[in-house]
Amino acid sequence: MKKILYLTVVLCFAGYCQVTAQEASIFPKGEISAANNHTGTIWLNELSAPDSLFNYSVAVATYLPGAKLDWHIHPAGQILFITEGTGYYQEKGKLIQVVHKGDIIKCPPGVAHWHGATPDSPFAYWATTPAQKGKTIWLQRVTDEEYHNIK
Repeated sequence: MKKILYLTVVLCFAGYCQVTAQEASIFPKGEISAANNHTGTIWLNELSAPDSLFNYSVAVATYLPGAKLDWHIHPAGQILFITEGTGYYQEKGKLIQVVHKGDIIKCPPGVAHWHGATPDSPFAYWATTPAQKGKTIWLQRVTDEEYHNIK
């Protein structure tokens, strides 16, 4: 009897995990980025590109632990909706912020910043980026000193 109860619990849990995993991946994480604007492994999936009616993009980004974008600027700003893990966000001249699943980050227009995963956690977000003032401007790499300068 105990074996049947145990098997029933295991099968129910496995079914729950499968549904949960399917719900978490409504949109695929896309392709591994081959761009030279980051370190580590980052997947990117542009869900909606800017067009003549909606002049902003919507994308999903997924990072392995330790992956990070270079310093960059969004001329019209950007909003990040953190959906997984723990990451870092830093604006030039300010302290690094630790961000978690459920946080919303507003990257101000024209402000140099970077974001990425912590060394021990994957990290993912949805990003919406207005395009009317131009594309992302990529700057220098985030140094190891900057990345590890958590206070």
